[in-house]
Amino acid sequence: MKILLISPTVDAEKRTNKGLMMPQLALYILAGLTPQEIEVKVVEEEIDHIDLEQECNLVGISCLTANAPRAYDLCQEFKKRGKTVVLGGVHPTILPDEALQHADCVVVGEAEGVWETLINDFRNGNLKRKYHDPSPDLGRYIPKDFSKIIKKRLYNLIPIMTTKGCPYNCDFCCVTNLFGKEIRHIPIENIVRDIQESGAKNFLFLDDNIIGHPKYSKELFKAIKPLKINWVGQASISLLVGDDELLQLASESGCKMLFFGIESVSIEQIKIMRKAIQDIEHLESAFKKIKKMGILIHASMVFGFDNDTTEVFDDTVQFLIKNKVNTVSFNVLTPYPGTKTYQDMKKEGRLITTDWRYYDHNTVVFKPKNMIPYELQIGKVKARKQFYSISSVLKRFTGNLYNPIAYFATNYGHMKQVKVEAKRIAKIKSELF
Repeated sequence: MKILLISPTVDAEKRTNKGLMMPQLALYILAGLTPQEIEVKVVEEEIDHIDLEQECNLVGISCLTANAPRAYDLCQEFKKRGKTVVLGGVHPTILPDEALQHADCVVVGEAEGVWETLINDFRNGNLKRKYHDPSPDLGRYIPKDFSKIIKKRLYNLIPIMTTKGCPYNCDFCCVTNLFGKEIRHIPIENIVRDIQESGAKNFLFLDDNIIGHPKYSKELFKAIKPLKINWVGQASISLLVGDDELLQLASESGCKMLFFGIESVSIEQIKIMRKAIQDIEHLESAFKKIKKMGILIHASMVFGFDNDTTEVFDDTVQFLIKNKVNTVSFNVLTPYPGTKTYQDMKKEGRLITTDWRYYDHNTVVFKPKNMIPYELQIGKVKARKQFYSISSVLKRFTGNLYNPIAYFATNYGHMKQVKVEAKRIAKIKSELF
């Protein structure tokens, strides 16, 4: 028996800049869960060509919202060739009935608790339409072929997951739809084993909040400190700077960069989002504290909230340059299906399109309240261009001297992507606005 596991691209004709490509993990976990006598091939379409004629018995496709249309096209092609197709990932979890219009079977939520059952049912000719385990056991160690995970990437970062679940319920986020609200932990000894067996030194923790459970995080950081690795991850800025021991341990364990969901520098918006940090001075102080530990800051900003005006773009960029933030992801508010934001905008008639290809953080798919859609689209692009201009990179360098190589490497990757994004504007304008 042969299984083909696929992570599709959004556009079959385009590929992501290798410097910004996120390492995959989910499909390699499925490969590790598959019985050893079954041959498994993992294909990441961002890197590899998909051979529709290759020999296989079962095809598993994992997708987000933006690449769901491409996943559906692949389903159709493989089913034409007599293959059984399983869909999983965030989008099929949120819209399983839609996904079942294209696939033979859908995995809702995490696959760890159902994958082996699904395979046995397929072998016995008794494949069900849906599989779902709301809270699979994370204690079991799953072997992974790390040599395949890092192939052809610019930065050889090994992906690691330590927790699943998020207790917050942000209106525009769908993480809880996939992993639930309860934070669940992977045993620290399993994480140490992954790190050791990978033979690598550079890692990316995929957790939505690596310090969501401080007690667990401190034990984790103490356990990986002797391994002398370098790692980057995502964290809550308020939790981190509010606990000196946690920040110290993170630094000592090899933390080189952290991703923070700042979202907005508007005090009004920060209060609406119920952020623990309630004022700009507090945020600036937090940045300084983190930088003193030698940790680079990657901030995630979102444009398009209901109280945003056209002034938000310049205000945001000036704040980020002033505080010498290392790198930034500039996003437009995306009303993902399954979120409160989506339901509200659909009810208000503000959605421009439900073509999922455009639900990618970068494209405006709704009508903002205080500007026209194209103003939001072009404002986001110009903000990114301004932040990653040569003058901005040089100004911010003085605040990131503790890791100059990483600073210039990460900024260079984003500078290249600015040019790619600028070319999309005319096409998007003609298609959506």
